[in-house]
Amino acid sequence: MEHNTRKEHRLKNYDYSQNGAYFITICTHKHRYIFWKNYDIPHVGAAFGGPPERIQLTEYGKIVKNELKRIPDIYNDVVFIPKSVIMPNHIHLIIVINNYHECGEVISGPPKAAPTVGSIINKFKGSVTKKCGFPVWQKSFYDRIIRNGHEYRAYWQYIVDNPFNWENDELFSQE
Repeated sequence: MEHNTRKEHRLKNYDYSQNGAYFITICTHKHRYIFWKNYDIPHVGAAFGGPPERIQLTEYGKIVKNELKRIPDIYNDVVFIPKSVIMPNHIHLIIVINNYHECGEVISGPPKAAPTVGSIINKFKGSVTKKCGFPVWQKSFYDRIIRNGHEYRAYWQYIVDNPFNWENDELFSQE
């Protein structure tokens, strides 16, 4: 029996717990539309005629939103989510890991294993799935190490624009 081998998309030998910013995309299982109430709106920007704040989240979308807000508290203000968007069948977010105080000193105390991007996402996905009561997510997630300010601003803008560009998104499909 032949098995499909997953393509490894993470950088080999890269420490995903080191300080930095990461662009993340997580898709729902089988790309199901479960996070927006307005399933029948193919042209979000045109239909709403305004900002994406008018998009109404489903019960599951609200769970995702609440769990995203909890991340900094779970990781004692070492992990931040400065920008995110919840789409009908996926989410995009920027994760920032910062293990330093404002003065630049390493946080003191007994050494702890720094959270990795993978462990942060896995804990988040598990919590959402438990609260929803069914398998919400696909197995993996997409990540991109943000290397400079230009990339950071570009990903930030992508997140802002994503609801307006929904019909052109590679994850958009006519159900």
